[in-house]
Amino acid sequence: MNQPLSAVRLQKLLASAGLGSRRQIENWIRAGRLTVDGRPAQLGERADARADIRLDGRRLELKQNQDAGEAEALLYYKPAGEVTSRRDPEGRPTVFDRLPATRHGRWIVVGRLDVNTAGLLLFTTDGAVAHGLMHPSRQIEREYLVRVRGRPAPATLRRLLEGVMLEDGPAAFDRLVEQPPQDARNTSFRVVLHEGRNREVRRLWEAVGHEVSRLLRVRYGPVALPRDLRPGGWRYLDSAATAALAAAATPPGCG
Repeated sequence: MNQPLSAVRLQKLLASAGLGSRRQIENWIRAGRLTVDGRPAQLGERADARADIRLDGRRLELKQNQDAGEAEALLYYKPAGEVTSRRDPEGRPTVFDRLPATRHGRWIVVGRLDVNTAGLLLFTTDGAVAHGLMHPSRQIEREYLVRVRGRPAPATLRRLLEGVMLEDGPAAFDRLVEQPPQDARNTSFRVVLHEGRNREVRRLWEAVGHEVSRLLRVRYGPVALPRDLRPGGWRYLDSAATAALAAAATPPGCG
């Protein structure tokens, strides 16, 4: 059967619309939850935005950035106290409350920060880029400023670099540099790691006996938190930064 020239793999089409990750969409196909024009979807199938694509019988809206040139991206300075979800059962403010409307599709958050952590969050309307930026195989660096209670011993810092066993497996910082002290009871560090497990920075420090009293993410991959941006503020990424994110999200050999 001849395919329209604009047809792409179903996983890419839906991921680019922000409707799920490619792996999640593949699971939907295997489970028989997706249909295309009234018939069960197949792995590897191609489609375009004109197709009648349904999940559990509900038609999916594909009014989104089919052209990568239309994708939007921005950075946001998350304050402590906001949750990284669209809605919160407890009624707390969310990171989506202050964002501008998109021209196409919807904002997809890249990674998460827990409610008590502040700092850089990235948003894009390109689901494939968001998925790539969060995929463990990309090993994209995350950089934080962290303040811990007490003064860790040199042996403790070595453990954090060599590896600490957490409940979900071993973890370690790639780099750890002490910063100028702020007071006698706390010590500050700049830390870098290349994965984004839940509360990983806090859990690493807790595992060696030091509570985190302040945590700020200052960089995600090639994008850093601007020094002149205040908590609650956002800024569109320019074309160079957007291209750098897309490159970081692309698997080797696929660029």
